[in-house]
Amino acid sequence: MNSTQKYSEIDKSSMSQVELEVRALVKSASNLNAIKENWEAQKKDLDEALNKNRRLWTIFASEMNNESCPQPLSVRSGIINLANYIFKKTVDIMVSPAPEKLTSLIDINMNIARGLSEKKTAPQEEAAPVVTQAETPSEEVKKQDENDKYGDIFGE
Repeated sequence: MNSTQKYSEIDKSSMSQVELEVRALVKSASNLNAIKENWEAQKKDLDEALNKNRRLWTIFASEMNNESCPQPLSVRSGIINLANYIFKKTVDIMVSPAPEKLTSLIDINMNIARGLSEKKTAPQEEAAPVVTQAETPSEEVKKQDENDKYGDIFGE
């Protein structure tokens, strides 16, 4: 593991779930946008970028189907509907590739990332303490599992 990979691993391990999701969405959108903007030179990377984006949205859809998901039913349904759209659009792009078709996937990822970022920074009525005590080993393992979910999206 080189020093950049070590730094990236440390960086991810200190991120909240929302920060990881925002980072994964932005990275996926950036990869798709790079292909869109430089189509002839980078279209060879299209399938990999689409598959990573699809896997990201599969994670989101799976979480929304989880009974322990804290999100309201309307949010869960909305995310599942977006994921279904992403899956259909991904197949469409793979069957008939064109740079302009990437726009909706890029826009969705960036808009969801923006919404998550705004929600994270919005003032809350009752702020929870940041961390009042050290995390227990089980919490650290759980956090590492969450980080590992997005490792493939980050290319690690």
